[in-house]
Amino acid sequence: MKRLGRAFFARPVIDVAPDLLGCRLVRVLPDGTKLVGRIVEVEAYLGDGSDAGSHSHRGPTRRNRAMFGPPGHFYVYLSHGLHVCANLVCEPAGTGAAVLLRAIEPLEGEALMREHRSGRSGRELTSGPGKVAAAFAITLADDGVSALRGALHLAPRPDSRELAIATSTRIGLGKGVDLPYRFFLRENPFVSRGAGRAGQPAPIIEMHCRIEASRRTK
Repeated sequence: MKRLGRAFFARPVIDVAPDLLGCRLVRVLPDGTKLVGRIVEVEAYLGDGSDAGSHSHRGPTRRNRAMFGPPGHFYVYLSHGLHVCANLVCEPAGTGAAVLLRAIEPLEGEALMREHRSGRSGRELTSGPGKVAAAFAITLADDGVSALRGALHLAPRPDSRELAIATSTRIGLGKGVDLPYRFFLRENPFVSRGAGRAGQPAPIIEMHCRIEASRRTK
């Protein structure tokens, strides 16, 4: 399976986020078992100081230092002391921009993913960032590891067919919730049903089709 190159991630996070839809998240377990899923929902977090919802908003800390590393690495953190969440670092080192993996469509190794999720199945399996991390056995030990190679990595879309991509405000945040930086595949059953401000469903702002060019996998 091909892998994404560093140049794919060394671009503005707002460009990388929608281009990740349809790409593959791959986890190779110690026994050689492979878990593969199609990325169907993401959220972009800026590192330019304008995004109050971003972990990098107030600068580098011990917790978020992976966000300020080179592009093409994972930033993994613990949310509310309960759920592990995985992000992909974008833009040049020192920027602090990343894309949160919000939902995955299982493609390979689904039975083992269900074991990791205590028997949950269907859309409950990987329709949320904490669910994705649990299903793919992503832990805090993966913070800072390369997304370009190794046991946990990203692979490009297998083709360039058009994708129906919808855009909405982000969900589940206290700050920066109104920014339209959530991207997802319209009508995909594994997309999360998160709420925006005041517990209301995040409204769809825009829907469009994009074609992932093969040159962006280099």
